[in-house]
Amino acid sequence: MFAIDTSAMMPWIFEDDSHAVASAAIDRAASEDLAVPAVWWFEVRNALIVGERRKRVTPEKTHGFLRMLAKFTIVIDREPDETAVLSIARRHGLTVYDAAYLELALRHSVGLATLDMALAKAASREAVELIGRRH
Repeated sequence: MFAIDTSAMMPWIFEDDSHAVASAAIDRAASEDLAVPAVWWFEVRNALIVGERRKRVTPEKTHGFLRMLAKFTIVIDREPDETAVLSIARRHGLTVYDAAYLELALRHSVGLATLDMALAKAASREAVELIGRRH
């Protein structure tokens, strides 16, 4: 299992955004469960709608992408440690949304796939494995 944020998934549909982290994440997702906080559900769908508005994807591609995601085992965590999330957000200057991904990775002692530089830097400081990044 590993944690993954929305930024590391969106290159899976937006071909012009290819990235080594996203490639490594989708490769691992074929054989490992994905862990995400509950906010992930909304973030993915928001990114898809924005993509539609910007003519990067069609509603049909959105539907296909959501069907593809449904084939992966995605564990949606609905019980974050509130104190830890707030502490992480404060310590690293992250949004609470981003801190939720890092808290999840820390709590489950798993790696994290993200393209968000601030989140990756915070994960590195917390000694969390960064999926698809060379050290």
